[in-house]
Amino acid sequence: MPFLTDTFLLENRYAEQLYFDHARDQPILDYHNHLSPADLAADRNFDNITQIWLAGDHYKWRAMRAHGIDERYITGDATDREKFQQWTETVPFTLRNPLHHWTHLELLRHFGIDELLSGDNAEAVWQEANRQLARPSHSTRALLRRMNVRTLCTTDDPTDTLAHHAQLAREASDPVVLPAFRPDRALFVERTEDWRAYVEQLAAASGVDIHDYASLLAALENRMDFFHQHGCRISDHGLEFVPTRDLDERLAHQTVTKALQGESITRGEAGNFQLQLLIDLGRRYHARDWTLQLHLGALRNVNPGQLRRLGPDTGFDTIGDFSQARGLAQLLAALDATDQLPRTVLYNLNPRDNAVFAAMTGNFQRGPQPGKIQYGSGWWFLDQLDGMERQINALSNMGLLAHFIGMLTDSRSFLSFPRHEYFRRLLCNLLGKDIERGLLPNDLDWIGTVVEGICYGNAERYFRLPKEI
Repeated sequence: MPFLTDTFLLENRYAEQLYFDHARDQPILDYHNHLSPADLAADRNFDNITQIWLAGDHYKWRAMRAHGIDERYITGDATDREKFQQWTETVPFTLRNPLHHWTHLELLRHFGIDELLSGDNAEAVWQEANRQLARPSHSTRALLRRMNVRTLCTTDDPTDTLAHHAQLAREASDPVVLPAFRPDRALFVERTEDWRAYVEQLAAASGVDIHDYASLLAALENRMDFFHQHGCRISDHGLEFVPTRDLDERLAHQTVTKALQGESITRGEAGNFQLQLLIDLGRRYHARDWTLQLHLGALRNVNPGQLRRLGPDTGFDTIGDFSQARGLAQLLAALDATDQLPRTVLYNLNPRDNAVFAAMTGNFQRGPQPGKIQYGSGWWFLDQLDGMERQINALSNMGLLAHFIGMLTDSRSFLSFPRHEYFRRLLCNLLGKDIERGLLPNDLDWIGTVVEGICYGNAERYFRLPKEI
């Protein structure tokens, strides 16, 4: 009997009806991922399954390390076939890790392979997957169309030329691919040497001579306008936390001057600068009718030795235990006070903060936009069954689930889009069980409408993305 049956995760008839009648066939708007615009512009066909499935996937890398696999077969110089073999021998040991479900969903949906992956069938899966990957049906854009992806937003630095996005726009690509504005490197002023190097790049990209705080902000605003012309309507920030400070705009200006001169920056100066810049950027996002995303709580690069050997984003980031509420409230309140708070999506990485973030959204809701401040879906370490259920429950208890904008992949892999199916099945199962227990009315038409909104419609209405450039 196949492992992944049609009723996978669907525990009663109500869940099945909600999924098959209302969720399964909804299109996908993936509003936050790390896919390569270059691979999309080239409509690339990957040479083999290792390149499309394992390269850059630190979820899998962490599991392989936990299984005792030598780094040579993870990020090292082993052949693609050898790396794939080591992954297949790890997969049976991922029981109860979301990788076990994701792996088999991706094999089934993209390649029609309905087998439990292991070292024993590695060669057969390698041959069959690679045979299909060579076909036009498995190019990057074709894979997304197979998953019914209508629109996706990549994550892009303000200095990016967006040349690949421009090409995709000229070709009227299907799906629509739009950039998102991620100016984190401009905020980390305490890393003075790296920050100064980045400011030089930003000055070159914008054509603005950056010599003080005002010119730094002008350069970022120049790039916002450039991104807007290329269809961007979403910004994103990945921070440990929003600093809590008594705002001092003059100090923020002084901090930039000091950093440009190569002087060291204190923690207090850096926090004041970050909060001031976030407020000033938020006002400009609001003016352009953009959405602000705040991804908060990651403690990065906790293994210095591996950072030196392998670089960042290789699987050595973790959940941080930062205090989140006060700084976040200060930022949102400062923007709301002048009626310049943009639509905002909040994501936490530490599950202890679920109720904090869900409750925070209710403090700044304002019509006529339903769900103007969103509690974002389970992110990174939390985008698994338990994490997503807890996020949905926290949102339901403290806000309005019916206005939720749903799931995203947050992935670098073109094979990761069955995660939307995973989320949809989980959502329908939660609601179906509530119906069975008498906690929700047996009104499948109305609840089905809510499901459709969470799967696609709410996000389409919320982000107001252009249909074409």
